Amino acid sequence: MPNRSALIWMALAIVYVVWGSTYLGIRITVETLPPLLSAAARFVVAAGVLVLVLRIRRGAGGLRVNRRQLGSAALVGVLLLAGGNGLVVLAESGPPSIAVSSGVAALLVAIVPLLVVLLRTGTGDRPRLPTVLGVSVGFGGLVLLVLPTGGAGAAPIVGALIVVGASVSWSVGSFLSGRLDMPEDPFVATVYEMLAGSAALLVLGVARGESRGLDLAAVSTRSWLALGYLAVAGSLVAFTAYVWLLHHAPISLVSTYAYVNPVVAVTLGALLLAEPVTGQVLLGGAVIVVGVALVVSTERPRTGRRRPGDR
Repeated sequence: MPNRSALIWMALAIVYVVWGSTYLGIRITVETLPPLLSAAARFVVAAGVLVLVLRIRRGAGGLRVNRRQLGSAALVGVLLLAGGNGLVVLAESGPPSIAVSSGVAALLVAIVPLLVVLLRTGTGDRPRLPTVLGVSVGFGGLVLLVLPTGGAGAAPIVGALIVVGASVSWSVGSFLSGRLDMPEDPFVATVYEMLAGSAALLVLGVARGESRGLDLAAVSTRSWLALGYLAVAGSLVAFTAYVWLLHHAPISLVSTYAYVNPVVAVTLGALLLAEPVTGQVLLGGAVIVVGVALVVSTERPRTGRRRPGDR
């Protein structure tokens, strides 16, 4: 049986690699599957498996919550999954003039901890000077990353702004999840968040016309495999590892996923999809990662409820 330290690093490796690879998984999924409907399917499958596990382990009453908790979880789920994840999927699936690479999407999503700091500041929580410096550096990297240069491989401004919108939605959902009356059990909360998020994604997907002319026989095997990977590895395995880490490792160590994931995503995108990694992407991404690292290393969040960065 591995010792505690080994288990912590095994769980961290899962969160680093799996969550970092979900951006690549999204890119492959939307090659032949509609973006929002495929995202809805991902979270329905993940929620169904989680419900089954909880039912077996805890019985019929294991998912019981009150109305306020249900409403809070539903709101957070829509913000995180429909707004946060849904917009990322759209940004990665658009036409060439809009679509961003999986690596750039991950780098832009890395600003979430910076946005959460701004939201906390708006409620009277004064961050320390190193945190303010980290936020400033991170947003400087964001400007560098999306600044139009006319060069090949530059991030399309529209797609980049869509991902920034996704980051804002994810940040608001994360911020509210620590302030609303949520289900005490994070796994139970996640079930209702996934169900609400998938319902919103389904409605939006149908409204966009994604169901019209959908031919499942034309979907490639690699898109099906990528969708299965997102549902099982991204939404179940990595999430379970993250929840375990929150109870067994320092939060300052667990939070390092916020700046390791983009590095993994950029590397995988370049190696497996030949996504361009330009000097602008490297410079802007490096500055963002430095800013996030400053924030994560100087902040010490309370040990109450936290929402993972599920992708």
